[in-house]
Amino acid sequence: MKKQFVWLLAAMMALLIVGCANQKGPAQQAIAGAETALAAVRDQAQKYVPDQLQAVDAQIASAKDAFAKGDYKGVLAAGPGIMTAISSLKDAASAKAADADAALSKAKDAWSSVSTDVPKMVDAIQSRVDMLSKSHHLPANVTKDSLAGAKSGLDSLKSMWSDASSAASSGDYTGAMAKAQAVKDKAADIMKSLGMTS
Repeated sequence: MKKQFVWLLAAMMALLIVGCANQKGPAQQAIAGAETALAAVRDQAQKYVPDQLQAVDAQIASAKDAFAKGDYKGVLAAGPGIMTAISSLKDAASAKAADADAALSKAKDAWSSVSTDVPKMVDAIQSRVDMLSKSHHLPANVTKDSLAGAKSGLDSLKSMWSDASSAASSGDYTGAMAKAQAVKDKAADIMKSLGMTS
């Protein structure tokens, strides 16, 4: 009886070892498949949804850790969840990329009119400052301080506009538009301080 039990135990151990060995290949393939799928979307995910990418990386690292410990069953059980997470990651990154492309296209369209309007505003302020600087009497709605502020503000405006133009030249129309809006706002304030209508 004891002999039979030992033999049975040995047979079960052998089956368990064979079972584990049978799961090692598929577990290895599951990890390789997940890494390949993730590699295909990694760059876009890194740019648009880095937090989500980090979570998927952690899931794969956990599966690799389980594999290293011989928990092939655990790896196979985690596989479908990892692939679903990669699929969600791909969808989220694609959606964000599409939004970014739409915003870029909109900014690019808006830039063409802004790149004409803003220099005109800056030129108008420059000629007003030049005229008031030569004048012996300032208009009632303009003070010496506001004129001095406009002079220094004008230099700042030109520098800001140069930054906006550089951003547009490098293809960053979204950034260029944000900078251009700041220039327009500041220009409007200076025009108001000089008694000009924007």
